[in-house]
Amino acid sequence: MMTRFFSLLVVSTLLASCGSAGAKDSGHLPVAQACFVTETARHPVVLEVASDSKDRQKGLMGREALAENAGMLFIYDYERSPEQGFWMYQTLLPLDIAFLDNEGVIVSIRQMHPCASSRSNDCPSYPAGVSYWRAVEMNAGYFNSRQIEAGDRLVRDQPAFCNR
Repeated sequence: MMTRFFSLLVVSTLLASCGSAGAKDSGHLPVAQACFVTETARHPVVLEVASDSKDRQKGLMGREALAENAGMLFIYDYERSPEQGFWMYQTLLPLDIAFLDNEGVIVSIRQMHPCASSRSNDCPSYPAGVSYWRAVEMNAGYFNSRQIEAGDRLVRDQPAFCNR
């Protein structure tokens, strides 16, 4: 019971610091509550939602820190090919990325390394290796430490389900 209370307190604090869920405020992205669901656990997260081209292109560039259970959800209106992926230009944080199908099932997870170079050609790109509709970036090690892997899924906007 105390763990559930603490989890709710942490999520509430994160949401309060980022603005209200779903709200878009000058320069801030909408925020969604979600959880990664495995066979044995649910892992609540707070995700900034990048759903337009400009927000997806900027992503987490220039960020110096990301809360432990916070990340960014990238949403596309069409299926992306396996060759498409993410570029770490001006990204200061080591990140893990989960690529998701249209139902929220994880189809691939990759580790990505920071690239603070001022020359964009110096920065690697990380293709998904599989077709995908969405992607979630989290701090490096997030998925491995929670034993989240391909086949697990992301559930959004169902706080009661995520906090059971």
